[in-house]
Amino acid sequence: MDADKQPTRQGGIYVYSRKSAANFFSETAVRQVLLRIPIQGDWSLGPLGDVPGFGFGIVLLAWCLFGAFSLKRLLKSEGGFTSELKVAAGYWAAFAAGIVLVPSIVPPQITHVPVFGYGAMLVCGVIACGWTAAKRAPLANADPTFARELAVWIVLSGVVGARLFHLVQYREVVYRDCHSLADFVKASVMLPDGGLVLYGGIILATIAYFVMCRMNKVDPLKFGDAVVPAVFVGIAFGRLGCFLNGCCYGNACSLPWAVQFPKESAAWGALVKNGFLMPDALQTMPLHPTQLYSSINGIVLAVIMTAYYRYRKGDGSVMALAMMLYPISRIGLEILRNDEAGQLGTSLTISQLVSLGVLAGGILLSWWSWTRPSSQLPSPSSPGGQVSPTV
Repeated sequence: MDADKQPTRQGGIYVYSRKSAANFFSETAVRQVLLRIPIQGDWSLGPLGDVPGFGFGIVLLAWCLFGAFSLKRLLKSEGGFTSELKVAAGYWAAFAAGIVLVPSIVPPQITHVPVFGYGAMLVCGVIACGWTAAKRAPLANADPTFARELAVWIVLSGVVGARLFHLVQYREVVYRDCHSLADFVKASVMLPDGGLVLYGGIILATIAYFVMCRMNKVDPLKFGDAVVPAVFVGIAFGRLGCFLNGCCYGNACSLPWAVQFPKESAAWGALVKNGFLMPDALQTMPLHPTQLYSSINGIVLAVIMTAYYRYRKGDGSVMALAMMLYPISRIGLEILRNDEAGQLGTSLTISQLVSLGVLAGGILLSWWSWTRPSSQLPSPSSPGGQVSPTV
């Protein structure tokens, strides 16, 4: 690598005078704001008045097409306009009305609405997770509608749990400049730097999962074995959001695929705040793209869980394998990360400590499922044992 592509250090602080080769990746892929939807530019329909124009008109059109496609599929699957369909149609209409009202209630000084990469990937993760879970739900004799509803509740509880875990783990940083109740509330709900810890989300989402299964009389272990690949699909999308935002970054490295995050990204802000970068630096030093490693890890684990499903020994064995493989991979990925410090007087991060607990739980569940196999498991050769290739 050329000399002008390497960072120089001044008293432990990295300084950059020229752009490095990793900038291509940063400037083309790392985008906190994917796009900005213009609010102005209404379409005039003469006596009918104006309707939302180029920006929100496109959003409204896309939402109408999506709603029409979804309602058509639901009508076909439900066999009629059921009460559940009426509720879904109500939600769709309410959201459409909200889109129409946005241009009239937004202050005039705001001309664009940003679409953040982090949030966009979370939405994609919810959709992909729900779709995958619904496709695989029949393997556990479960209703696909329940799988879709469960995905929404899992995501909502997961976001809340992940945020609470982050506030506890990074309370000294989050509340460092808070001097009033309003400051504390604002710091608690704002997510400019990602602000979510995956394990916190998993803990609360797991509680919500068992509660929902109990309320709907669904076997949580049998259903979990079928849909656990969907969880890893959701994680894969979520980590792409982390990459776009610049949070959950890795250690400095000189590998060809190293990434330099641009100014104002979460990684840049954290490194400047901790004294590793000069405030006038245009980008970070080359870093391990641990977010992409984690995303790839999610896809690999989804494929492994899908393949292992037909060979499971008893109910809960696929979940047990997930609870063992994911913590092991997470411990390894944490070694490459640079955004967490050791906890409890050890060099282990909080995520690594939680991983050890999850790993122990996975071992116990694996032992239980193998020693007490279900008598209702379909054989690989039976129609029920033919597993869909859907990941």
